[in-house]
Amino acid sequence: MKTYKFKTTINCGNCVKAVTPHLNKLEGVSDWKVDTNNPDKVLEVSTDSLDAEAIKSTVEKAGFKAEKIS
Repeated sequence: MKTYKFKTTINCGNCVKAVTPHLNKLEGVSDWKVDTNNPDKVLEVSTDSLDAEAIKSTVEKAGFKAEKIS
């Protein structure tokens, strides 16, 4: 299991709702969460099979920016 972290523009509950269907339908994501209290709005995604670029492009398709931080 690999966990990726991204600095994002997902900054409120409505933003989380907007990105939820996109992340939930991604094959290989076992868990994800967004820390909207963190100034960088950190998205953490646990996956067995996806790479960071696939996650980033999914977040961007939902209308948000994502930059890998670890």
